[in-house]
Amino acid sequence: MATQVRVEPVTPHPLDVSRADMWREDKWQEPMRQLRSESPIYYCEDSKFGPYWSVTTYKPIQHIEALPKIFSSSWEYGGITVAGDGVEFLKEGEIPMPMFIAMDPPQHTAQRRTVAPAFGPSEIERMRADTVARTAALIDTLPVGQPFDWVEKLSIELTTDMLAILFDFPWEDRHNLTRWSDALGDIESFDTTELRQARTATAFEMGAAFKELWDHKAKNPGKHDLISIMLQSDAMSHMSEHEFMGNLILLIVGGNDTTRNSMSAYAYGLHCFPEERAKLEANHDPELAVNAMHEIIRWQTPLAHMRRTAMEDTELFGHQIKKRDKLALWYASANRDEEIFPDGDRIIVDRENARRHLSFGYGIHRCVGARVAELQLTTLISEMQKRRLRVNVLSEPDRVNASFVHGYRHMQVELEKY
Repeated sequence: MATQVRVEPVTPHPLDVSRADMWREDKWQEPMRQLRSESPIYYCEDSKFGPYWSVTTYKPIQHIEALPKIFSSSWEYGGITVAGDGVEFLKEGEIPMPMFIAMDPPQHTAQRRTVAPAFGPSEIERMRADTVARTAALIDTLPVGQPFDWVEKLSIELTTDMLAILFDFPWEDRHNLTRWSDALGDIESFDTTELRQARTATAFEMGAAFKELWDHKAKNPGKHDLISIMLQSDAMSHMSEHEFMGNLILLIVGGNDTTRNSMSAYAYGLHCFPEERAKLEANHDPELAVNAMHEIIRWQTPLAHMRRTAMEDTELFGHQIKKRDKLALWYASANRDEEIFPDGDRIIVDRENARRHLSFGYGIHRCVGARVAELQLTTLISEMQKRRLRVNVLSEPDRVNASFVHGYRHMQVELEKY
């Protein structure tokens, strides 16, 4: 099998927005603004991940997402991140791990249909009281007037607990879910043979733990947990080992990173826009909390991009796309598209169209667990309002060093009463 060797460009391309340093240093906004203004569909010839098209405005991204037969998500051709090269170009230490978000119909349709009921409206209502209780209990343990790490003490804890509940994962081992998510969602972990081997070892460690749970659930099936639901379906009950691991990565990273980084953006974003924070402090209407939740998710965009691969030569808004070209759909940029979201760099908690954000994707691949993320973040906002607690950020956060997961590693804060 051929091996594609990547060489880091000597001089970074100023409009290569896949560069990890742009996201780690929170300096992606200006290059994206330039692309939206001057070249919203832009061919970047030179990057660590090879040549790719950057799509940075709202309407072209919707257009591409609506045409899955032309613009594939399949793992066979590179999957859903700009880092992937497909099965023809696997590197030493790399193994393919198919997941349903990185599949095209009909395989995608069957597997998504299997897990979707676990995130439906009735299930969300079933989870609501427990989510409120767990959120309230955790907030009540946080110190007021003393510095602490918001990511570590709140965002990670609440999302890890929810993941463990969704999988009915052994509670005493639940923090492994966060560790696996951090390791397996990192597209920078494909850089060297050693990193790829370490990533693969982590995947097999996760797979072994879940195989134990799978075997247990085969004998003692549950009613609501994701493993039992998979076991009881024709589409997922006979997955290969690698496909099993791929879908676990999808569900863990999707469930962890989106919610965790939105919860961190609640603290950081409202600190950056105190006039908007004041609106939430003065008005505890649940509808405003829901709207603020959507606006925070728009502003943060927890997954900065999704990738598609052209399956044929095609024309895209005047640009000639060649078969097997790689397209990076920059949700983070589309969510600040001035034509859709005026003054999009700002959080506006009562923004009229906040719900139109693309953070959960669009079309057949829209995030299956979106309602769970929305429930968790809205609950956090409401419970903080009830206690009249304000989060003050004490220093710039330590951010994720990657252009896929857009989030925070650490953030020192202090709570005060208002």
